[in-house]
Amino acid sequence: MAPMAVDFPSKGKKEGQGNLILGRYELGKLLGQGTFAKVYVAKNVKSDESVAIKVLDKERILNSGLVAHIKREIAILRRVRHPNIVQLFEVMATKTKIYFVMEYVRGGELFGKVAKGRLKSETARRYFQQLISAVGFCHARGVFHRDLKPENLLLGDNGDLKVSDFGLSAVSDQIRQDGLFHTFCGTPAYVAPEVLTRKGYDGAKVDVWSCGVILFVLMAGYLPFHDQNVMAMYRKIYKGEFRCPKWFSSELTKLMLRLLDTNPQTRITIPEIMENRWFKKGFRHIRFYIENDELHNLDVDIDEPPPDTAMERPPPAPEKHDVASDSGCESDSSVSSCPAISSSYSEGQKRRLPRPPSLNAFDIISFSRSFDLSGLFEERGEEARFLSGESVPTIISKLEEIAKLVSFTVRKKDCRVSLEGTREGEKGPLTISAEIFELTPSLVVVEIKKKAGDRGEYEEFCSRELKPGLQNLLIGSASLTNISSDANQHSYSLSSSIREVSISSILRSFHRANRALVITPFFNSILQTADEQ
Repeated sequence: MAPMAVDFPSKGKKEGQGNLILGRYELGKLLGQGTFAKVYVAKNVKSDESVAIKVLDKERILNSGLVAHIKREIAILRRVRHPNIVQLFEVMATKTKIYFVMEYVRGGELFGKVAKGRLKSETARRYFQQLISAVGFCHARGVFHRDLKPENLLLGDNGDLKVSDFGLSAVSDQIRQDGLFHTFCGTPAYVAPEVLTRKGYDGAKVDVWSCGVILFVLMAGYLPFHDQNVMAMYRKIYKGEFRCPKWFSSELTKLMLRLLDTNPQTRITIPEIMENRWFKKGFRHIRFYIENDELHNLDVDIDEPPPDTAMERPPPAPEKHDVASDSGCESDSSVSSCPAISSSYSEGQKRRLPRPPSLNAFDIISFSRSFDLSGLFEERGEEARFLSGESVPTIISKLEEIAKLVSFTVRKKDCRVSLEGTREGEKGPLTISAEIFELTPSLVVVEIKKKAGDRGEYEEFCSRELKPGLQNLLIGSASLTNISSDANQHSYSLSSSIREVSISSILRSFHRANRALVITPFFNSILQTADEQ
């Protein structure tokens, strides 16, 4: 469906073409349309990056009662960020339209490739491996696609598969008291037999069935269940009447029988697929992480040297996986995590470390609840700060020691460290970032933030590991204190991230070291207010 080249015409414009959306995106060709939306290729006018924009009519959405459906689709797309899933970059709106700005996948639908005939075994296996990685990732986060088919699988420039169209997807919150979904949905040729009974079904099991049908189509070049009469086709699906062609290997045939098992209780699961001999041939866990709301591939090493001296990085060490676990790293469903690194800095690395970014007076003032205006501009997760007189390498090495104790992986860049858990969960892995700022030449402030994962898990980690582990680095008998955010009032509290070193003490230390940079009368008034708190 997606064209190989982007055209932004200036003459003879068709509907929508050349329109500038909110001064940021210029619409190009129409890629396709459905009942409620049209999809265009577009160009970011600042970066020249090509994107796909899904345009929805607000009035039609409201009149059709689909507001909750659209909100759910947005929430799902934000939850399942993975290299083999089409990304949602942002959502914009005007008085009449809603715009989904999404990743533009140039290679078109996998269906177009299959329509020309069956694929080579290795090519089909690679697509199936990527599909299972993406689907397992979704399931670990409580998301079930329910309409997997070659038409909803796109191919990127490098030939990688991308799962798209989560319009019929569901989340675990929609499961009824019997633990099953009951909405009849999907495409006839790819629907699981238990969906046809209308007695309820497991979302993960029906996705696995659809993956089995897709694999059969890739390897055989035709559908396992086919009939001109839809009801006759449903009977074949219900009875599991299909036959593998003679060119299927014995390993593939056995896997196919497990995938297209009409009994959902005995049908193969995602973890079992991951352990299958046929599946594992040439399989490589997808490695990536999310930082600053952007998805980054981990084919490159974590310890990034300065841009001018960037070097090719060694391949990451192989890691075990556990798809069924409850929480995890921002990676594929098999817990593809960031590679572990050395737990201490070498002397060469210490010398290469840049000076930490400096805090200004307004940064410090914002630590105090009365002066924190950041709630007006951004949402914050859980945070904590502490003051230390130790060197940057010492603090980073200590964070690495803590991570090693709980088998967290570590990413480092300059004066920033990211600690990442290795268990999957609906809210993603527990990911904690630590950034070091210079307050004075002899003092630093370390800011700890929860970037992803369950809040309860974060609080437990802070209580059991982080606070005891960092205690010796703090000034005096200082201790970490969480900053909790009130979503309704946008108020953030810090009852001093240091018990015995107050905000006013920090300000005075900063003032002494940076006297020439501070507006003294204003600063004195701030100190007086801080002392009163």
